[in-house]
Amino acid sequence: MSQLHLHLVSDSTGETLEMVAKAALAQFEDAQVVRHFWPMVRSRQHLDRIVPDLADNPGLVLFTLVNPETRARLEEHCRQLGLPAVPALDTVTSALETQLGQEAHGRPGRQHIMDDAYFGRVDAIHFTIAHDDGVGWEDWEEADILLAGVSRCSKTPTSIYLANRGYKTANIPLVIESPPPAALFGLRHPLVVGLTTAPDRLVQIRRNRLLSMNEAAETSYVDGDRVREEIHFARRMFADNGWPVIDVTRRSIEETAAAVIKLYNERGKQDNPSHGGPKPI
Repeated sequence: MSQLHLHLVSDSTGETLEMVAKAALAQFEDAQVVRHFWPMVRSRQHLDRIVPDLADNPGLVLFTLVNPETRARLEEHCRQLGLPAVPALDTVTSALETQLGQEAHGRPGRQHIMDDAYFGRVDAIHFTIAHDDGVGWEDWEEADILLAGVSRCSKTPTSIYLANRGYKTANIPLVIESPPPAALFGLRHPLVVGLTTAPDRLVQIRRNRLLSMNEAAETSYVDGDRVREEIHFARRMFADNGWPVIDVTRRSIEETAAAVIKLYNERGKQDNPSHGGPKPI
């Protein structure tokens, strides 16, 4: 298979463009792609500086440029070089203009504006970091979501991902010998979600963790019977308290977070049918 040079040209941070490219490339197995990332391209001079690299590494150009002059100049360069140039958001933007009955604002980076939603996400990140691994249980009532589960079942990375979406998230490891604070069982505001996984998979993850820390490879932490007992203990707690459960065995962090958000929104609609829906991205 020949190698593809993929040029990502954006007039903002390029985060959106990277996600679009990543999602599309995930549909192709063993794709040999060299990415060339060009963020914050907002002037003719900046654009002209990247043209030599386009010429030296011909391939596909994906772009999100709202300034018509900058966009037209990029498209002209690509025509001269014989390179395909694809505007990544045009189809979606055009459809929204039709449905909303208004033209899109041509301002780069508009999705990153520092509005109330932005500062809400910052607050959520601070809260989540301060309430990782069972810390700060006195403030759990302030959380939007609390994740519970045995050690190494993706509680922390899922919490951080949810925080980046604007959800204040706490998490607590469930340990047989150390009962959780009584406050966990009386929470009213947060959605408590149990995370579980397959015992064999959990043993593998824990072994890798011990190896990375240069610790003993054979302990009760990775004993199969002990791990199954832990998971059974956690599942019984989830069932006794009526908490929804998500099996993370075959889920990525993003998929687990999406399932949590779905549960959160569903509960929000039940509590207040006129006020359901996701938080701003």
